[in-house]
Amino acid sequence: MGIGTNGTNTFNSNSNGAKIGGVAASSYSASTVALHAGRPEGQGQAVVGGIVQSTSFIQREVGEKVEYAYSRCSNPTVTELEVALGALENAPAAVAFSTGLAAETALFLTLLKAGDHVVVGETIYGGTIRLVQQILSRLGIEHTFVDTTEAVNVAKAIRPTTRLVFIETPANPTLELTDIAAVARVCKAAGVPLAVDNTFLTAVIQKPLDLGADICVYSTTKHIEGHSAALGGAVVSRDEGFLERLRFVRKSTGAIQTPLNAWLTTRGVRTLPLRVKQHAQSALHVARWLQAHEGITKVNYPGLKSHPQHELANRQHIGCLHGGVISFELSGGVPAAKRFLKSLSLITLAEHVGSIESIVTHPATMTHGDVPREQREAAGISDGLVRLSVGLEDPAEIVADLELALKAAALVEEEELVGVK
Repeated sequence: MGIGTNGTNTFNSNSNGAKIGGVAASSYSASTVALHAGRPEGQGQAVVGGIVQSTSFIQREVGEKVEYAYSRCSNPTVTELEVALGALENAPAAVAFSTGLAAETALFLTLLKAGDHVVVGETIYGGTIRLVQQILSRLGIEHTFVDTTEAVNVAKAIRPTTRLVFIETPANPTLELTDIAAVARVCKAAGVPLAVDNTFLTAVIQKPLDLGADICVYSTTKHIEGHSAALGGAVVSRDEGFLERLRFVRKSTGAIQTPLNAWLTTRGVRTLPLRVKQHAQSALHVARWLQAHEGITKVNYPGLKSHPQHELANRQHIGCLHGGVISFELSGGVPAAKRFLKSLSLITLAEHVGSIESIVTHPATMTHGDVPREQREAAGISDGLVRLSVGLEDPAEIVADLELALKAAALVEEEELVGVK
């Protein structure tokens, strides 16, 4: 039935995914799918798809139904990306958007209307919090933020008017995990679809649809594009009826991905498995080093045995890989954090994750800067928290840069002690 018209959302699980050389993409590994899915096939075709930078397309006659008519609705370059993203999750072609937040906005507008209610994880990207609290609420859409690390909290938050549960795992920026399968069981019992922001891990490390989720949401700007060159977002689902409604919302709001950014993102997809695995391996090396450093009071990374959800991480994440993002607390608080961030030379200070270069962020003043302090701290985002996206540099050289910056941060504590005396 797809999404019902009686106020409830029911999802079909249709896995009509892409084919590679006439064979179902699901028969191949993630590396092979990422390299080949969506590429033009046949003699005379370009090995690398071109950029169809055209607003409109020629039609042979009036009233003819064509695949491409106007690039606000669909575009061949965007389609190549969508097929590749869907294939990675054994799903139909994804729906690509201009940004990750555009993808989220279209998702919410597709499933929610005035009077409806959405359950959202309390530890989540700051832009999502803004969208829910400051935009959707003005449209009469109600929300509840909950700690989704316990599925029972989600069950308690669901109301008769709840039409969507939206979670992010690992959570940004605390790296807390949500048991997707457990929350999916709660949602299915209540007849409510579950959407998972899978940006931090991508389908290479975590497949929410296989764990029972109905929808995956991505900021393709991050790991998927991977080179800090193109904004983008995407929604993946196995319910083709839902995807059709989502495309209608995209067409009506003008939020489609641009051909150039789609082309750049597709190039990122081709090396995604290789990059993500290296990010994860290097991040584990860096996290272990940080955990042993006396200037660090806490390290959040699911790959560490000390992480309270390490067992869940090993069950839920593919190949015991846990992503390239770490967060940690400095013992000197905000002053030490500021000195630390200013003293880095190899690692870049920016609001970003998932790129080939290592990037560091101060969530309290950057990604979550306009989230109310009380709400931010309740979600575990303190003023001393630092988020690190581990890039593809030699991990030993990343550590060396961190060590020099931590020494500079330690001087702040010494200076404060001298001042007290």
